[in-house]
Amino acid sequence: MPSGRKINILGEGRLINLAAAEGHPSSVMDMSFANQALSARLKMNAMGVRIDKLTPEQKKYLSSWEMGT
Repeated sequence: MPSGRKINILGEGRLINLAAAEGHPSSVMDMSFANQALSARLKMNAMGVRIDKLTPEQKKYLSSWEMGT
């Protein structure tokens, strides 16, 4: 750039988590989403935000295909 700063293009400008990863794209995306969920939880903990835990009744409802259908 005229200012002397540089721009490094990774993965030929494509989505880096797909372009530069090894393995099957769906596995790469799965790991990417898992990392995002984990980092979001860690960030929320650092900010003092707490996530409610499911009650036994809620867990039962979510695990049953019969309820709510």
